[in-house]
Amino acid sequence: MPRYKLTVEYDGTGLVGWQRQDNGLSVQAILETAVFRLSGTEVGVAGAGRTDAGVHATGQVAHIDLVKAFHPDRVRDGLNFWLRGEDAPVSVVAAEVVPDDFHARFSAIGRRYLYRIVDRRPPPVLDLHRVMWVHRRLDVDAMHLAAQNLVGHHDFTSFRASECQSATPVKTLDRLDVLRVGEEIHVVAWARSFLHHQVRNMVGTLRLVGEGKWGGEDVVRILAARDRAKAGPTAAPQGLYLTDVIYPDVVGGEGGAAPVR
Repeated sequence: MPRYKLTVEYDGTGLVGWQRQDNGLSVQAILETAVFRLSGTEVGVAGAGRTDAGVHATGQVAHIDLVKAFHPDRVRDGLNFWLRGEDAPVSVVAAEVVPDDFHARFSAIGRRYLYRIVDRRPPPVLDLHRVMWVHRRLDVDAMHLAAQNLVGHHDFTSFRASECQSATPVKTLDRLDVLRVGEEIHVVAWARSFLHHQVRNMVGTLRLVGEGKWGGEDVVRILAARDRAKAGPTAAPQGLYLTDVIYPDVVGGEGGAAPVR
């Protein structure tokens, strides 16, 4: 039974998130329906990250096991055939054969998220559901400097959602960069794994720094408080993207050794 790694992008607008739920359409459910139509058998789709409702992805990773072996390009194109339509804003960007012990979630050694902010007076129209809009100019340099206080091994309780199911609030944040890209501000976070809403809660706090309401010393104080009520608001989901999932090198099913992103 061959295992395939899928790299997936999706527009999370109107979806309930990655995970299959009873209250609406999810990315997982959309993919599982497409896999069934392609293979004729019900197959579970395991994802690398459980993105929330409204959150997007350009580099989500999933894996599936098929009873019959197909060329990876046929898996990609066959799934995309069944994914066509406005009610399924999901695309399989790539498919490849991986070893049986590869797991989209548990084999991952790193994840990268991007949060997009548009800070200008006129509201965005084309990217209305894909960015957070702030109608005043933010101080990007102050935001980046303050963000460095969060890098490292910390107790991130102050940035953890109350419904978070992680066994511990202690995580290692490898990088947190804030930079201006044209009319946008990009907040880029790297870590092996994140707490529920961690990135969005950090962005909500850094926005207040950019508005001049808080400084770097306030971020230090908030982190040390280990109290969610001390930090800033949770940033809106539409600005968040899962862009990369990192894996150690594995031996691909076709073409020999290959790095798996």
